[in-house]
Amino acid sequence: MTTSIFKITIHMVSSLDGIIAKKDNSVSWFETTDNYEKGVTLTEEDTSKFLKAIDCYVMGARTYEHALELSRSYGWAYGNTPTIVLTHRNLPVERSNIELYSGDLNKLVNERLKPNYKHVWLAGGAMLAKDFIRLKLADEIRLSIMPIILGDGTLFFDQVGQEQALHLKDVTAYKSGMVELFYEIRK
Repeated sequence: MTTSIFKITIHMVSSLDGIIAKKDNSVSWFETTDNYEKGVTLTEEDTSKFLKAIDCYVMGARTYEHALELSRSYGWAYGNTPTIVLTHRNLPVERSNIELYSGDLNKLVNERLKPNYKHVWLAGGAMLAKDFIRLKLADEIRLSIMPIILGDGTLFFDQVGQEQALHLKDVTAYKSGMVELFYEIRK
């Protein structure tokens, strides 16, 4: 079943200063008390519809381990959608829709993802996003910027090592003060 439309979207949540993870991995900074009056209200229906369009998640080992840790308190955020974890380690697999992968990223995309999915969501982390950008495997970037400056932690774009032109597709400001930037990666 080769799909005609195939996209890999890098998604990241960051602070205004580009931090995607605090050193202690806490996520309380995702919650905001800010109120932007002109912003859009994000409904559960909107979120549900959007998430149904994602066929497969790809994430790095550290993001997966963090997601597992958070799932103990909040539940597994990725539902029953197939999830491929890129790792060289033997990590615990607690759900039948999770698969570990170790190998060439071009092979993963061209032989495993393209024939089976339309919209793949790269859910983290920073090193994996950089690899997908460098190898020209990603098609889009959705960056959700939270209304906070963290000052220290893991940077989203740290030493990508090459210039990459982008095309702004959309900008959405939410009532929460979060701003989502949606870019197409020019190839």
